Amino acid sequence: MSTIVSAPGKVLAAGGYLVLDQQYPGVVISTSSRFYTVIQASLGSANQIVVRSPQFNQAEWRYTVTYNAAGIQVNPQEDSIGGKNKFVHLALQHTLNLVSEIHSVAQVQERLFNGLDIAAVGDNDFYSQRAQLESLGLPRTTESLSRITPFCHNGVKLTDVHKTGMGSSAALITSLVSALLLHFSAITETDFANLEGDGRRLAHNAAQFVHCLAQGKVGSGFDVSSAVFGSQIYRRFGPAVLDPLMKGESVLNSSAWDYSFRPIQLPPLTRLVLADVEAGSDTPSLVGKVLKWRGHEDSRETAKDLWTQIDESNQSLARQLDALSQSYVQNKYVYEETIKQLASLPAQEWESISKAFYDLHQTTQRIRNLMRRMGDLAGVEIEPEQQTHLLDKSIQQAGVVGGGVPGAGGYDAIWLLICSPPGLSDEQQPLRQVESVWSTFDESNVTPLLAQESVAKGARVVQLDEIPGLREAIQRR
Repeated sequence: MSTIVSAPGKVLAAGGYLVLDQQYPGVVISTSSRFYTVIQASLGSANQIVVRSPQFNQAEWRYTVTYNAAGIQVNPQEDSIGGKNKFVHLALQHTLNLVSEIHSVAQVQERLFNGLDIAAVGDNDFYSQRAQLESLGLPRTTESLSRITPFCHNGVKLTDVHKTGMGSSAALITSLVSALLLHFSAITETDFANLEGDGRRLAHNAAQFVHCLAQGKVGSGFDVSSAVFGSQIYRRFGPAVLDPLMKGESVLNSSAWDYSFRPIQLPPLTRLVLADVEAGSDTPSLVGKVLKWRGHEDSRETAKDLWTQIDESNQSLARQLDALSQSYVQNKYVYEETIKQLASLPAQEWESISKAFYDLHQTTQRIRNLMRRMGDLAGVEIEPEQQTHLLDKSIQQAGVVGGGVPGAGGYDAIWLLICSPPGLSDEQQPLRQVESVWSTFDESNVTPLLAQESVAKGARVVQLDEIPGLREAIQRR
């Protein structure tokens, strides 16, 4: 019996910094690029768990499960070639104890009679593919990326890989915790499939707790929430919710989770485009500086006014996305013809064709301006000059609605929303114009990602052979 759960990556399109405060919601888009956890009974010894990440060198972690009066203990084996992996260890430790609370220790022992083999892999987008493209002699385009083997081997240890900032740790923890809960029958597949189901909520709460524990801090949780529930307007939980859990109380008893989310989607016939930019940023130091500026008595009032303006623009963005999806439902033909027209013109020329799309463009630009202002005031490069040049050039292209630097900003990524109408030749598609700008941009190396918005809502159960390349990937040793 095998259990496979996939969970999407994320893009925080609006709400960077603000989403840390429960007062302000964020707009999170979940991506088509996903993490997969594959759990299979092994032919090994009882109470032995092997976790593998076949995309990396020396990425295998072995655990022995023991049972005593204090509950279930998951003990890392000294001879694990992967060394320590706090994320995996804590996920196993806390999820198996949760299973024993719901059922019994005996149920865990029974399912571990032959041990478990767990493989965890992520779509190529989670890791920079620049080196792969260079070794294959291919240009930096989505067409080239689609020719790389799915779940390709990165040729390095996990600790040395260059990530693209799409929330790999949250997607991994969500898929691993959810797969364990399902494999041990702590939640049902039917309940997990329901966005409002108790099983999905339990998977969310457990994944949030484990993720915070592994990171050693209580973040906003938007990355785990979008991995579980999909694209959404997210408002964080109060950090105090986790206090009793940190002291050993059960996730089951914590009814105080006060996060909220409302599902959203990007407008039909548009697509999310992401770029991996060759220059990473240290997110914790960016966040620390902005929060210090916000809390300082000399800047507190300025910060409050600015955050109010940013929040109003973020909420406008959410309303506009909703309204455009509605207009598609009301008249698909008119909507489709409009998108075709917009695809051939830069956004500054849209007002007479579609006020709604023109306003959406203006809102994304306003958010960028306000976030840049916050960066200037706080002494932080939220949208560095090089990124401003890249975004400005990209957004000037025909068919580009808008974009920005995701999350906390910095040097390592940008996102765009572009028109993607049916019936246009490949050369006429706005994506090709954008790729042309990126390939000739001389201030940094820019590589597109394959990710679009996820059609599936958040985490889901999948079958091994419905995902191209997954079977081959998990068979690699």
